[in-house]
Amino acid sequence: MIFGEPAGIGMSLDQPLLLLVDDDAELAGMLREFLELQGFRVSVVHDGASMAGEIERQPPDLVVLDVMLPDISGFELLKRLRADGDVPVIMLTARGAESERILGLLGGADDYLPKPCNPLELAARIRAVLKRASNPQSDAAAILVVGPLRLDVPRRQLTAHGADVALTAAELRLLEQLMRRPGQVLTRGELTQLALDRPIEAYDRSIDTLISKLRRKLAAAGVDKACLRGVRGHGYVLDDNAFAGI
Repeated sequence: MIFGEPAGIGMSLDQPLLLLVDDDAELAGMLREFLELQGFRVSVVHDGASMAGEIERQPPDLVVLDVMLPDISGFELLKRLRADGDVPVIMLTARGAESERILGLLGGADDYLPKPCNPLELAARIRAVLKRASNPQSDAAAILVVGPLRLDVPRRQLTAHGADVALTAAELRLLEQLMRRPGQVLTRGELTQLALDRPIEAYDRSIDTLISKLRRKLAAAGVDKACLRGVRGHGYVLDDNAFAGI
């Protein structure tokens, strides 16, 4: 398969174009039909080898990417997408595979959904991610500065002591929420909703894992990792007192 199945004929080019990458042809067909009824244009490919050609042929506004593909891991495809640009990505993972969901978020996925997924929930997640991607300046402050940290929200760029710090999309959103509320403790549930755009789930450790990654990256950039302080039984806070004297 060289090119993906074409997006809905007769649909307006103003409608968002989705690329669905899933080897389950029957499921992909049903999702495509549903998403087109929801107002999206949808292209479908069934393996990783076809994805690059389809993106070059008609760049999508968002990619829905299955983790399990016949020729290559969805995580490897996510890595390639992030190396080439910042197209929003929602990953589809096996139900209950917490490790897969965490890997996806750490790799730069914008969201994830377990399979089999509820089509209505998928459509809602797609709209939320597209809205977030298309309105980076909708929040009151476009540039956030706390201590040595400077976050350019529209450009999704963090600097520490003037040097760039590479973060994944999920890490950036999490740090953004903490930088908007320095000194304020946010619960794991609040951070999950604010940064990941979904409610927290039972035994959900996504925020803890992201905080751990952030601490390591900030420490490598010369920032005291104690600034991301855990509050037992509550959540996390960006402790601006850690920057006293800087």
